[in-house]
Amino acid sequence: MTNDNENKFLRNPVKLNGSDLTVNELHAIALGCVCEIESAALSRMGASNALILDAARTGTPVYGVTTGLGPQVNTVLSESAIQEFALKTIRGRAHAVGKPLAKDLVRAAMAVRLNSLLTGSSGASPDVAEHLCRCLNAGLIPRVGETASVGAADLLWGGTMGLALIGEGQFMDTDSPSNVAMEEHSIPLLKPGPRDGLALASHSSFSTAIAAIGKYRAEMLWRNTQLATALTLEGFRGNLSPLDSDVLSTRHQPGQSDSAQDLVQLLSGSALNKEGNARRLQDPLSMRNAVQINGAVFASLKAIDGTLIAEINGASDNPVVLKEKNKILSGGGYLNPYLAVQLVGLNHALLQMAAASVARSSRMMSTRFTDLPIGLNASDIGSVGLGAATKVTEALFAEIAQLATPPAIYPPTQADSVEDCITNTPVSAKSLLQIVDKFNLILAFEMIASVHAIYLRDVLDITAPALQPTIKALRSLSPAMTEDRSITRELEILAQRLSQDDFASVRAD
Repeated sequence: MTNDNENKFLRNPVKLNGSDLTVNELHAIALGCVCEIESAALSRMGASNALILDAARTGTPVYGVTTGLGPQVNTVLSESAIQEFALKTIRGRAHAVGKPLAKDLVRAAMAVRLNSLLTGSSGASPDVAEHLCRCLNAGLIPRVGETASVGAADLLWGGTMGLALIGEGQFMDTDSPSNVAMEEHSIPLLKPGPRDGLALASHSSFSTAIAAIGKYRAEMLWRNTQLATALTLEGFRGNLSPLDSDVLSTRHQPGQSDSAQDLVQLLSGSALNKEGNARRLQDPLSMRNAVQINGAVFASLKAIDGTLIAEINGASDNPVVLKEKNKILSGGGYLNPYLAVQLVGLNHALLQMAAASVARSSRMMSTRFTDLPIGLNASDIGSVGLGAATKVTEALFAEIAQLATPPAIYPPTQADSVEDCITNTPVSAKSLLQIVDKFNLILAFEMIASVHAIYLRDVLDITAPALQPTIKALRSLSPAMTEDRSITRELEILAQRLSQDDFASVRAD
């Protein structure tokens, strides 16, 4: 998504109805965009909640409404205990620990939960949705510890969020108790009814939200990796034959044509497109196979997008209210093993793409490969140039490799062994965010190295016109290595710019 589209979301409220929220809109809400609830969705919630209230009144067995939870599922709640049980459900699950999750992630989780409530499948009262929306729009974001969930619903994340929303927890950016903060914003306290406590605590909204924000950032990372690849090909004077559509048609691999088409666009007008201008018949694999490696990430992103759309517009509740059939049934929608599997795959695809970036920048340090001074050093003998900084990229890659390792899956014994399956989806979702951050630093080095090579070759005028403004901007950030210096700040500044999609205009045409 372009910055213009994102700004559009920030200017206009995102309308929520439980069915068509996109990852891009969710990202806009995470950044601060306000929400509006469509009235039809509230009516749908009201109709479903009526079934819950009827069950509570008649004592019909409904999990978490007229019965206990987990190992206490066979405990029947008295009519007088049902109302208090909603509060107990939240208080007994508000155990998230560690430093607070970033505000944008909690905002996204609140939005996912709000949107999924609007499906009507939870049976929660419309008051819960309206309260969530008021707090979100007022910037009252619960303080939620980063560690809580093993992926069998985000119970403890949800409980901690719910505790703030009922006035007994803490919001970010204020030392006031959450009940005081809501009073200051003229937001009445929420008094959860039957099913409302469980609806606030039991869902997979945090796992989904973190994965969705990670996917959004990984998409941006993919575009920047493509840009870095194009810059390296210019600096290396690479062979563009692997981008040829006829070559790619001999073996169809998901994503490779998308990567190739994007690189062809970025390199349009470059002298490299003219026969005989490449320095080598065949380049190292990190350049020759860039479209296959980057393409695998593209395909992984495309695949996980469909899963995330289903997650943010679906019910992750138990029990589920089927209003049209007048039924309330137990289910397992809170478990998200497919999302967990796809996150592992995406993280591994990013690992391979990171390896190729490290390899490309390392080849750029070698005179044997580039016919340029070792370390791309423009000064006298004895200077190391950029060469020693490759250790940073290799260290970052080692950390990414560790983060991309699939989380352990094991049969747990929680809730007196009733809850004996997990996904650990949150581990891979949080790893995705860290992988993107570290990968941006790797890309920053590749881009700086490629621009140094372009200027050492004095080929700026024959590089692709679309790339020239970026090359000049990078040169301003990282001037020639006429003497050894630290490039720490250069890397950090550029990585920050990459995380903000500052180079999106390269594809504006």
